[in-house]
Amino acid sequence: MKKFWSFLLVAVLCMSLLAGCGGGAAVDEEIDYPTATITAICPWSAGGGTDTFLRAICAATEPILGQTITVSNTTGGGGATGHGAIIAAEPDGYTIGMITFELNSLPPQGLVEFTYEDLDPLLRLNMDAAAITVPIDAPYDTLEAFLEYCKAHPGEVTVGNAGPGSVWHLAAGVAEQECGVTFNHIPYDGAAPAVTDLAGGHIDAVAVSSAEVLSQVKAGTMKILAVMAEERNPNFPEVPTFTEEGYNVVFGTWRGLAVPTGTPDEIKAILVEAFTEAYEDADFQELATSLGLGLAYQNTEDFKAFLAENAASVENTMKTLGLIE
Repeated sequence: MKKFWSFLLVAVLCMSLLAGCGGGAAVDEEIDYPTATITAICPWSAGGGTDTFLRAICAATEPILGQTITVSNTTGGGGATGHGAIIAAEPDGYTIGMITFELNSLPPQGLVEFTYEDLDPLLRLNMDAAAITVPIDAPYDTLEAFLEYCKAHPGEVTVGNAGPGSVWHLAAGVAEQECGVTFNHIPYDGAAPAVTDLAGGHIDAVAVSSAEVLSQVKAGTMKILAVMAEERNPNFPEVPTFTEEGYNVVFGTWRGLAVPTGTPDEIKAILVEAFTEAYEDADFQELATSLGLGLAYQNTEDFKAFLAENAASVENTMKTLGLIE
């Protein structure tokens, strides 16, 4: 009988060891990612804030993952085309995307059938405040002078934005409401073409982030009158906030990473770890700051909660502005 129990014990131990070896092989298979180029979808034009941030974080993450990450600018529909492409992609880990504020502003307008719940968020990485920027030779050097001009010419001052219902459209709308003026809103498919038209003298102002006009301001062709932030932008410490000028206007965008729903948890964990490591790298943070891009990290769970809260807030803002019923 002793021999039987001894044999049984040895057999159980052997089976446990074999099971352990098998489990190890499965783990090895699960972490064999990535083995090919990853595509990162950007819903906005090249040269804008989203494109700039996405390219910077992808470049910082490539050495960590050991694979190339190719940015694909999938534009159109005020961000609808790109966000839809992220949602519709194969959930195999080889397509990721940068989602933005418009993921929550398009659905209330009935412009898309998807919502933030139709993809899997990974991380929030950025928040940027809106700013009112005008040509360097504009006849106003302060926010107050600009607003006085707008009051004297109601509905005439053209203000470019990133598309109907976009964050920069809403930002200008909030400023209108709080400051008692009326703009002529000019929509573009992203901030970059709006800034290009401002540089060409085709519009009077833009309501986009300071990062998206940084090079023009540094070059002396444009000037920022005020930022819609709680604090001044460190890249432009001389530029006041709307609040400092007596107007309760704090508004801006956010940007984060997401993957198609159904992407395996093991792959999502690898992506979260890699992009977090890249985000925390001092060189990346220095680069982002130099580009005027705000850093605002949230992990997956916090980002999920933020998306739900932001969706409700955006819908309420749009109702207040009369953009939706």
